[in-house]
Amino acid sequence: MARLDNLPQNTPAAPELLLAGSHWRLKDGLNLYSSPHSNGLATQAWGGRQLRLLDQAPYKGRRRAELEEDGYRGWLDPQDLLGQAMSCAPYQPVLLNATSIEKRLAAVLVFAQDASQEANVYLWGGSRGPNYDCSGLVQRAFASAGIWIPRDAYQQERFCLQLAVSPTELQMLKPGDLIFFGSPQRCTHVGLHLGDGRYLHSSGQEHGRGGIGIDSLSPRDNHPVASHYRRELRSAGRVQRCHDGSHLP
Repeated sequence: MARLDNLPQNTPAAPELLLAGSHWRLKDGLNLYSSPHSNGLATQAWGGRQLRLLDQAPYKGRRRAELEEDGYRGWLDPQDLLGQAMSCAPYQPVLLNATSIEKRLAAVLVFAQDASQEANVYLWGGSRGPNYDCSGLVQRAFASAGIWIPRDAYQQERFCLQLAVSPTELQMLKPGDLIFFGSPQRCTHVGLHLGDGRYLHSSGQEHGRGGIGIDSLSPRDNHPVASHYRRELRSAGRVQRCHDGSHLP
């Protein structure tokens, strides 16, 4: 029987090697589900990401795993790892400082704008592309520039340096800042600020476009999507640090 302490790196995933605590680098993307018995997405992982298996025994055929760059947890189908993952060392985060992050924001914006030009639809839990949810698009755009931030919108809001913002007070906002929306109790949506109060975001069908679009915080923007999210404006934030990979509640 394989043992975790003698599992060599760069070994292709096989059923007997999928041990609790083992680390794997993905060759291709896969889905992580919100529970062991449904197909509702928790998130998606794209090729090149690392994950750690948390439990030894499958539950309803699935295994619990943690994505190492952001500590995000979900359930996966073990067969999705076979031939698509290689054993690896534990993830070592690259913790950029605020100055280094600022220099990479142009690349973040380019990624997001390029994503908006691809045919896409809103996908709850989507982060692989071309179909994203709001926070999946934002996380993927930052990750494309080597900047890791948390997965969910409410986690991203807590992670950022908070900025004062209102539809008529945009002075503190810079391109690359994040704009958060929701109720007074909870953040439920995030967009990427492009400049002058304009933000790019992936929004659902009920109050959005069913995909990626650009709206504005300006009261002069009377589009129904912009009007809806302007009423739900909560805060804005600036990414000043990188996620260290720890699990966030």
